[in-house]
Amino acid sequence: MKRGEYCFFSAVWYNLGTDYDWLTNPDTNYKYNANIHWTTVEDIVPEAGDIKYVWEKSRFSFLYDIIRYDQKSGENHASFVFSQIEDWIHKNPLNCGPNYKCSQEISLRVLNWLFALYYYKDSVELTEDVFRLIIQSVYWQIKHVRANINFSRIAVRNNHAITETLALYLVGLLFPQFPESGEWKKKGKKWFEEEIKYQVAEDGTYLQFSMNYHRVVVQLLTWAITLADRNGERFCDEVYKRAYQSVNFLYQCQDDLTGWLPNYGSNDGALFFKLNDCDYRDYRPQLDALHYLLTSEHLYDRQYEDREWYLCEWKANRQMYPPIKKQFGCISFDKGGYYCIREKDTFSFIRCGRHKDRPAHADNLHLDIWYQGENCLFDGGSYKYNTTEKLLRYFMGTESHNTIMLEGHDQMLKGDRFIWYNWSQAEWSSLKETEDTYIFEGKVSCFTYLNKKIKHYRKIVKWKNTCKWEIEDCIDGNPKNMNMRQLWHTNKDNLSLESNGETIDTEQLCSNYYGQTTKCRQIEFQTKNSSIKTILQFI
Repeated sequence: MKRGEYCFFSAVWYNLGTDYDWLTNPDTNYKYNANIHWTTVEDIVPEAGDIKYVWEKSRFSFLYDIIRYDQKSGENHASFVFSQIEDWIHKNPLNCGPNYKCSQEISLRVLNWLFALYYYKDSVELTEDVFRLIIQSVYWQIKHVRANINFSRIAVRNNHAITETLALYLVGLLFPQFPESGEWKKKGKKWFEEEIKYQVAEDGTYLQFSMNYHRVVVQLLTWAITLADRNGERFCDEVYKRAYQSVNFLYQCQDDLTGWLPNYGSNDGALFFKLNDCDYRDYRPQLDALHYLLTSEHLYDRQYEDREWYLCEWKANRQMYPPIKKQFGCISFDKGGYYCIREKDTFSFIRCGRHKDRPAHADNLHLDIWYQGENCLFDGGSYKYNTTEKLLRYFMGTESHNTIMLEGHDQMLKGDRFIWYNWSQAEWSSLKETEDTYIFEGKVSCFTYLNKKIKHYRKIVKWKNTCKWEIEDCIDGNPKNMNMRQLWHTNKDNLSLESNGETIDTEQLCSNYYGQTTKCRQIEFQTKNSSIKTILQFI
């Protein structure tokens, strides 16, 4: 980092130089203007590329690598840390440029600065002048968040709102000397509680239909519960209940060997507070920390570093909930529309849900299959939020998922950016166990922009204690007898797929990490009939 080298989205390294301007996108070399009001900054400019590449370093999540290094080595890089913060303040005029465009980015930056201030609080490098400069910037940045909070609370209502309301509460709590601290603390806490109750369902599923954004919420809940408790505060009971159920949902969907989850839903590389050396796709450190806060018990066979940083041991005598155990067989989350089948060596993950809030991907009745720690049939991922229309359509659309298309048509009609029209909606679903099998059945209303009466029925039969699945798809109301395309994405050579449809085997893309793609096989079976049946097994 002293050489100007930084890892973006836990995936790719960029050399930004030792005098980075905080304005240049290293992926396109486009430089934003720091001297125009934030409301006039265009975040969708073709030549600029993805603005997230400008925001990434300005989040200051890289500070955790430095702090962890200092804690383990006994060294002190406070001078470098504070010089980076001061440099950002001097090069980013208040309320101007791209780094004031998003209140969530501002909130994260402030939280990460506060973490660094606390760690280096006794350092001689934290002079009165340095502290005053940083705290003054914190004040004005949070004042900006408060002034614009209704956009995330009313227009957006996703993880942005949770981040921003928490930042308001925590800054109000920790800095009572600010004139507005009382109001920030009171309203921030109230709004945070409202957002958790609205966004996290009673069964622990999350309204953004995204595993990674759900982990974002888990990390924010861990911050919230820890700091509130350390300062003699408490949230309403529903916050703790939804936190506990969130851990349970993600844990039940997790691969035991790797800690990975299905790459389901939007995945923009967000990992705000990385306090461990695990892979980005490994959710164990974050789930372990929140689980221990709530139960005082281990979730895994080993303890992860995150727990130490959140002072979980201090709270270990305050058990609120029983420890969570891994479930086997049929696992249903009906509120969110997720269904799982877990055996010793296999894990099947099925999506069949309704949308009360805007969907991100056209992926209803998607099927993920895991075998002995490997994601053998997988979701294609997200790649980038600002790229070519073709890539956006592929990754957000139906084609990158293990479900069906009608010729080249997605399940829903694509609008601009993140917008979908004619949302798919689950009509019914069931998951049951017989003597020899597990059986999932579900029906969704989809492709309604082609014909309002189109229904997709999927039946999945998993034979017990064998690596064999039967998938049957049926379409009712298919207009003009369009080709039905059953799609599968894999990189496994020992996967056998036998179908009564015409086979087409092509090369496609998948994205495990934001901004990165790798090649995969897309196996599809086509038919003009109203149904198609496929047997899947490992050989």
